[in-house]
Amino acid sequence: QVQLVESGGGLVQAGGSLRLSCAASGRTFSDYVMGWFRQAPGKEREFVATILRSGGGTAYAGSVKGRFTASRDNAKNTVYLQMNSLKPEDTAVYYCAARSGFGLGYNGAQYDYWGQGTQVTVSS
Repeated sequence: QVQLVESGGGLVQAGGSLRLSCAASGRTFSDYVMGWFRQAPGKEREFVATILRSGGGTAYAGSVKGRFTASRDNAKNTVYLQMNSLKPEDTAVYYCAARSGFGLGYNGAQYDYWGQGTQVTVSS
């Protein structure tokens, strides 16, 4: 079992920045590809970003590419999502997730463990 706890969400004005953190416990963190997803009210959960076990590879949804950056610190068992130039349409609950496969994961069904989520609200 892997336990994931997100933090860092909050209320920010459009154009501002936030950094989300996701702390993992329970298993060897570096054994897992990590992902970030989000779900806005009334919408389906959507992929945001994914990062390989070593942190050497990342991928992003088109809507956040160039504004969001995923990173990880395996020594601290933590994955991060730096979010810059935030827009009102980025408002959602953000979830981190862990998958035991090897490749980048773009689909929520590929993930084995999920955090409880953290709310991000961007005001216009």
